[in-house]
Amino acid sequence: MFGALAEFERNLIRERTQAGLQAARARGRKGGRQQKLTSQQIEIGRSLSTDPTRSVTSICEHLGISRPTFYRYIHTVEKPELIPKTT
Repeated sequence: MFGALAEFERNLIRERTQAGLQAARARGRKGGRQQKLTSQQIEIGRSLSTDPTRSVTSICEHLGISRPTFYRYIHTVEKPELIPKTT
């Protein structure tokens, strides 16, 4: 009996949560964490990273970010092409 009541209550909570999220989306809100850098800052970081005399540390200090944030947003690693084996 208690299990049925708990399941019913959980379903009510789920429905209310979904209704609240949909109402927020209708008002133009979106969930999740805000991005650390703007697109303009990302472009600045990318242009700075092309300069071989600039270190990653100096770019991070200039933008006010950490190294992991630099590598997440700015430093894009291209995957090497798969080379088919010839036998």
